[in-house]
Amino acid sequence: MTKRLAVRSTLLAAVPALAAMLALASAAVAAEQVLIFNNGAEPETLDPHKMTGVPEHTLALALFEGLVTHDPKTLEPRPGVAESWTVSADGLAYTFRLRADAKWSNGDRVTSSDFLFSWERALKPATASEYAYQLWYIKNAKKFNKGEISDFADVGLKAPDDRTLVVTLENPTHFFLDLCGFETLMPVHRGCLEAHGEKWTKAGNLVGNGPFVLAEWLPKQKIVFTPNPHYWNAKIVRLRRIEALPYDDLDTAYNMFLAEKVDWLRGIPLPKIDEIKRNPDYYAFPILASYFFRFNVTKPPFDNVLVRKAFSLAVDRETLCRDVLKAGQIPATGYAPPGLPGYQPVSGPGYDRKKARELLAEAGYPEGKGFPAVDILFNTNESHKTVSEVLAQMWKENLGVTVGLRNTEWKIYMEEVRKLRYHVTRAGWNGDYLDPNTFLDMFVTGGGNNQTGWSNAEYDGLIERAARESDPEARMKIFRRAETILLDEAPIVPIYVYTTTMLVRPGLEGVDGNLMNRLMFERLRWSPRTSSGSARAPGRGSALPRP
Repeated sequence: MTKRLAVRSTLLAAVPALAAMLALASAAVAAEQVLIFNNGAEPETLDPHKMTGVPEHTLALALFEGLVTHDPKTLEPRPGVAESWTVSADGLAYTFRLRADAKWSNGDRVTSSDFLFSWERALKPATASEYAYQLWYIKNAKKFNKGEISDFADVGLKAPDDRTLVVTLENPTHFFLDLCGFETLMPVHRGCLEAHGEKWTKAGNLVGNGPFVLAEWLPKQKIVFTPNPHYWNAKIVRLRRIEALPYDDLDTAYNMFLAEKVDWLRGIPLPKIDEIKRNPDYYAFPILASYFFRFNVTKPPFDNVLVRKAFSLAVDRETLCRDVLKAGQIPATGYAPPGLPGYQPVSGPGYDRKKARELLAEAGYPEGKGFPAVDILFNTNESHKTVSEVLAQMWKENLGVTVGLRNTEWKIYMEEVRKLRYHVTRAGWNGDYLDPNTFLDMFVTGGGNNQTGWSNAEYDGLIERAARESDPEARMKIFRRAETILLDEAPIVPIYVYTTTMLVRPGLEGVDGNLMNRLMFERLRWSPRTSSGSARAPGRGSALPRP
């Protein structure tokens, strides 16, 4: 045998062993199944009945599960804790059948009584749930929440047995099933709350029923989740560990992604948008969410509708989206975004510098003279800072007014907005379900998410009429009239329809693009060729649209 043949023979003999070693290495890497992502802020709370923001909502989907979940692409309701349900012919009664194997993370069964306890807690005035109104569709729930009745037995909820929950509504509500997957309607563990009080959401205390459990919470560092072994669908969960980071500094988060220390990044630093758009891991697509600014209408100068209209007309949204944001955001003069089934969005006033100056003069501030000192409140985020700076400059150039900037961290920002301690503030609203009601009912008088001080009796009546209207076409006309009033009185300034911008590491499966930007943690996994912290194999497992 020649030397060349001997070498070749040796190499061929080594191939199976090498392949086996590579297969073992790949399996070991995939077995890690660790996901690290940036959640963008330190959450206010992990209590599903008290949370209101996107950072909190994202985490709730890991820790809790409602009666339904949602299809990752179509967002249609799918069985969650409830394995099935029936709806009465008149659309008023929903009967849910709970899974026999639905359990809490401590092994207790999830029962219909857990939902009675949880929904009563969310509705109790003492809980001060800003989203309690999402339960008002249930018979007498609003009266209980407002303190008009005190006996919860009068609310349209019954639990004939441990696995049956019967819900009676005030009026047929076709999006009620969608709401049953929203965090305010998710169950909480009674024993956990009674044992730990206000500390029930701490690591080691929290008992949830979602696909993951809270393993560790280091404030302003990270929140760690591990699989819930008692989750009814635990067999589909592949991730062994999830780390949610709270960085509001997008440059820091982006650099961590480049260093392969972060696997999924939602939100990118605007100054680097041109660079990032060339990255093959970049995705951008419109979602069902509106970016807007609120006015505090309870005190001057924004108690004057002429001032509010002038400020709205002085915003050049086209230039902002095209030349500053550059990620496909859609300029918006209306509030409810496109994409809502059956609804044609209303177009409000656009950019009109001349008209804006005329209205401000009519309000008593010709060319901005005598206009009081005001500022824009925004939470720490490079994008919010940039947009606020651009709007302040536009208002300076177009109206002659000087507007300052005030930046706070997420928790403080939320508290300031909640207590109306601001003049103008940036805001965003992600649809909670696929219906215009999710955008428009928030501005009813005294609504927990109104946070402008604005009130209009006709508007309130229209939202109530829409809830009672069974004809789909007539219902959409009612919503259009309501949105027209909202835009005419201008307690808010619509700016653009959100585009989700994200960076996703190749090989991460289950990050599906959908209108509500909803992430299903139980579906996330690394493909067998890749895992967190490893060299990434080419190819993608995520069905995300390209920008």
